[in-house]
Amino acid sequence: MLSLKTFSHQATFVRTITTLLLLAALLVSSVPTVTAQQPGITQEHWYHSYSSLTYDLQSWEGDYPEIVHLTTAGTTILGRQQWVVQISDWSLENKSDGSPKEKVYIDGGHHGNEHLGTELAFLVAEFYVEGWVDGDAEAIEVLQNTELYIMVLLNADGNDADSRWNMNQVDLNRNYDHHWTEDETASGDGPFSEPETQNNADYMAEWVIEADLYVTMHTGTWILAYPWGFTGEMPSDWELFEHIRDTIHETIDADLPVRNANAGIYPTHGTSRDYGYGVMGYPTFTFETDDEQFLLGTVQSLSDRLSVELEVMRYLITNVWYWRARLNVTSMEVTPGGEVTFSVDNLGHASTTNATLHYLDSDGEVLWHSPGNFSVNASNSSSVTFAAGDLQLVDGGSWGLHYQKRVIDSAIWVHDSVWGENIIVAEESKKGFLYAPGITISIISALGAVLVIEGRKNDNFTKKIES
Repeated sequence: MLSLKTFSHQATFVRTITTLLLLAALLVSSVPTVTAQQPGITQEHWYHSYSSLTYDLQSWEGDYPEIVHLTTAGTTILGRQQWVVQISDWSLENKSDGSPKEKVYIDGGHHGNEHLGTELAFLVAEFYVEGWVDGDAEAIEVLQNTELYIMVLLNADGNDADSRWNMNQVDLNRNYDHHWTEDETASGDGPFSEPETQNNADYMAEWVIEADLYVTMHTGTWILAYPWGFTGEMPSDWELFEHIRDTIHETIDADLPVRNANAGIYPTHGTSRDYGYGVMGYPTFTFETDDEQFLLGTVQSLSDRLSVELEVMRYLITNVWYWRARLNVTSMEVTPGGEVTFSVDNLGHASTTNATLHYLDSDGEVLWHSPGNFSVNASNSSSVTFAAGDLQLVDGGSWGLHYQKRVIDSAIWVHDSVWGENIIVAEESKKGFLYAPGITISIISALGAVLVIEGRKNDNFTKKIES
């Protein structure tokens, strides 16, 4: 006689086999209606293992070397490569206008059991690779103007073990050197105690230090979360993040939460998101898919399952040019020995508070700089005046602005030129002149008077001859 326990086990086994057979039948029957993608139908219906991901990425590099370069940030504890797929139109060093390409950094798979986050990172890469191959206008334009750096699977050991942690049982997203604390669960022996996180930080510093977008991908609570996690205070660049929030709600999905991570998820320390913003100065997001894990073998594709998330990523990548301050001087009046007055627009969507104006000679040496700083809010214009009593202009001199991309202290500094057609040089105050309309008019008047007198003398001389 079978015991109840034995019967239960047998029944469970039968149900499992039946379910798998049904799923297989569904999958086979749906093959004609499902678009086969690299390397085949299984990719859209199953999570990647480390080996299958390696196969996919190496296949891309082999098939499309014009746009795909494959490198590694390092290895995991078990020696698996932390692959980074670099995607751009590598035949073009810069944009068509000669300016540098924008840079985007993405990573997935900090937590090995959050497979949808890993697959979202892969789908982003796939969208641009296959889009370029298919002649998609959006993908081509992005790759001509942008460099994408995507570490699809950071914690390959945890992924294959279906474990949140790495092999040292450390939560890698609590192991970064930004407000790290031992009070966090499984945060490691210290910041960057784990090779996986140290490798990621090293890669950021070497390859994408000037990135204007960093997105780290997870699974848990459906949210696009920005800094901070360690505190409920809003980040310095709150205007930028709220602009992105409002645009997503207006154009993509009004229900997707876009908010501060501390409030939107829960307080955390030592995360890659806060490190990316607080140390590297990137505009940074944690993109969390919801916690309803994908049913393996389902007829639904991963692309459909993550369609909203992919659309949001396309928006962020397409508009990466705006995720920083971009100052543009529209007019400037220079009075050497007096003052400099100029109007400046911010073409980007981030503020800056430490901007200065510089005058340089033909060798790039600074001859004068503004005696103070000025601020420009996101998507705003300002009028600024500085005293210029010690300013002296020279042949071949040029003007430039020096400012931070964002108001976060760690943001990268940039130097933009002020174009000569926007500059008017007025009369020099006290110390002589470069161009003095009043003096010029006086000289012209005196010369005119001389000519009039000489003309009268000539007329008199002519009359005497005629008489």
